[in-house]
Amino acid sequence: MPKKRSGGGLSPTQQAAKFLGVSVLAGAVLAGIALPAVGALGLAAKGSVESFDELPANMKTPPLSQRTTILDADGGQIATVYSRDRTVVPLKDVSPYMQKAIVAIEDSRFYQHGAVDLKGVLRALNKNARSGEVAQGASTLTQQYVKNVFVEEAGDDPTKVAQATQQTIGRKIRELKYAIQVEEELGKKKILENYLNITFFGQQAYGVEAAAQRYFSKSAKDLNVQEAALLAGIVQSPSRYDPVNDEAEATKRRNTVLRRMADVGDISRSQAAEAMKAPLGLKVSKPKNGCITAVKGAGFFCDYVREVFLNDPVFGKTKEARAKVWNQGGLTIRTTMDPQAQDAAQRSIKDHVYKSDEVATAASLVQPGTGKILAMGQSRPYGFGKNQTQINLSVDQSMGGGMGYQPGSTFKPIVAAAAIEDGMPANKVYPSPYEMPYPSPVAACDGRTWKNDPASPAEVANENRSEVGPYDMKEATAKSVNTYYVQMISDIGICPVTKMAKKMGVERADGDKMPQVPSIALGTQEMSPLTMANAYATFASRGMYCTPVAIESISQRVGDSTKSLEVPKSTCSRAMSEKTADTINTLLRGVVEDGTGKKAGLGSRPSAGKTGTTDERYAAWFVGYTPNMAGAVWVGDPAHKRKMVGITIGGVPHDKVFGGEVPGPIWGDMMTGALEGKPVENFNTVHIPDGIDRDRGDGNGDDEGRDDGDDGGNDDGGFIGGLVGGNNGGGGDQTFPTPSFSIPEGFFRGQGNGGNGNGGRG
Repeated sequence: MPKKRSGGGLSPTQQAAKFLGVSVLAGAVLAGIALPAVGALGLAAKGSVESFDELPANMKTPPLSQRTTILDADGGQIATVYSRDRTVVPLKDVSPYMQKAIVAIEDSRFYQHGAVDLKGVLRALNKNARSGEVAQGASTLTQQYVKNVFVEEAGDDPTKVAQATQQTIGRKIRELKYAIQVEEELGKKKILENYLNITFFGQQAYGVEAAAQRYFSKSAKDLNVQEAALLAGIVQSPSRYDPVNDEAEATKRRNTVLRRMADVGDISRSQAAEAMKAPLGLKVSKPKNGCITAVKGAGFFCDYVREVFLNDPVFGKTKEARAKVWNQGGLTIRTTMDPQAQDAAQRSIKDHVYKSDEVATAASLVQPGTGKILAMGQSRPYGFGKNQTQINLSVDQSMGGGMGYQPGSTFKPIVAAAAIEDGMPANKVYPSPYEMPYPSPVAACDGRTWKNDPASPAEVANENRSEVGPYDMKEATAKSVNTYYVQMISDIGICPVTKMAKKMGVERADGDKMPQVPSIALGTQEMSPLTMANAYATFASRGMYCTPVAIESISQRVGDSTKSLEVPKSTCSRAMSEKTADTINTLLRGVVEDGTGKKAGLGSRPSAGKTGTTDERYAAWFVGYTPNMAGAVWVGDPAHKRKMVGITIGGVPHDKVFGGEVPGPIWGDMMTGALEGKPVENFNTVHIPDGIDRDRGDGNGDDEGRDDGDDGGNDDGGFIGGLVGGNNGGGGDQTFPTPSFSIPEGFFRGQGNGGNGNGGRG
């Protein structure tokens, strides 16, 4: 026999015949192989197959891939995911009928022979010689188990699977050696147990427990004789004998197994005859794999957990290593998802925005001081059908989301926090006219300077012409006055704002750096709802920022043992002083008590928050919090094409959509449900004296029903000027020029994408 794999162009039939022929000529050797205790020695002494001794002494047995179960914080099941649907069970939990059926049909002399069945080889050779083709195989159950181990090790790699199943003498030799090892080390009962757990039974079911659940919706220990015979018959050809798709063929195969069980004395002839008359009795459970099966609309949270696992180095040094562990499965992942909060979020979303609406909504809830993600939902369900999507609208692009959405005026509190931390008094007054050019010059990082173009200055305006200052910080925040905030960022400079944003975990959803332009004060940089919710949690926790986490613990079952895996921990750091955070809390309480966010108020439960509406009304936000929970709600077109003007959302028509009108009520209902039964906590607030000591009347009008004074379509000048300027390199006291040419309406909004960066896949 050649030293290396022969195969050289021979057909499978020729290869099998050659192998069997050589086996007969080496009858003494095969006799030795059939006796496990002396098999290896006999083969080596004869020197019949030199390549046999070149194989590694021990077969590497990979742990069997199993399903992974994802749980919520209370231990309730969210979803099951798997590369291969398998639940490993001990032999005692497999019906005796099943054990006998598989042995009877696959290897009836299993308990009499060694690793190789010499009688079976001779019988197969004789039959194949008479028929002129390979009509019967001679592999023992042990050899089949070894082959399945190779297939399992190959995973989903088609090339490796082909190598593991190719009909060559080389593969047969390898199976022989390892079959001897397995027989010596494991014994018959353990081999049978392993075989039943590794074998593919069709319909995505690997192992007898998954097969019993798939075809009969019961455990393997409860299989009766005809059910066991059906499953045993499938193994030879799962597609041909698939009882779901070909009942007649599966019935014939089942009856063949029953007859064989009677032939070998496992059951009586009368038992076999009675069982053959029985219908198949299928009670099929459909495969339930993946985040699409998640409960409480938690498909996107489930998907986020998977992204965390595949991206965090704590689970492996490389993406390939992490993917291998994930595909191996057998994990029980307890997450941070609060079922009450998730249910409240999804219920509120469903009440306010229909999945068939022209626009969508996404919401995230986090716990201040811990970074725990409590809920994550959206109006377009997880899936592949109409009005469904696989894009997680709540998270950054790197975690399965899009390129984010402009947060509008919800970014203003970050500017205020930077100013107060820098020493600005909370009753600071600015003239705040209805409209004005961006103040210039404005200091940026690294000694750079942003300057407005005097020939064609970028301008900013408030939402309503009645909004004319002077304003102090409290009133300007409650009414979301644009001209106040651009003067504020011009005073303190751009760098303190971008640094504060970074401390609060606020970054662009596409991963790009925040540009050094004053228009960022008006929320022109695309963010995700999870980012904004977690940023506001920093205010709620009195200035402590905690990185978001979704996983509490993970255990992994490998073989008969269970081990715990290390999981990512939230890292908390001080983003601002307690006094600064308390001041922001005081300012933002005014928004829900007396400002643009009144419709989002929680009644007697103290809350704070901020509305936001972007230019041209492509997006509207409400981001708010209580001392023990923070949440963000975004509403808009993920494709960034539909302006929210003259639109119906959730069955309610709107002339114009703004943050306090649609996202605000969603947030209010969501928080009310999520916090039901939880303690009512109070903010630490500060006294902010009025900055303007005069009776100004109500010349600015009542805020109820008005827009929140966000960008109002007037920040394009500053945004465009800042963007072009920000792309100029160099340092020092440099002027960032604004464009001197005409730019079509919405050019940068469309390019920046303001919504889902994957263009309309929402």
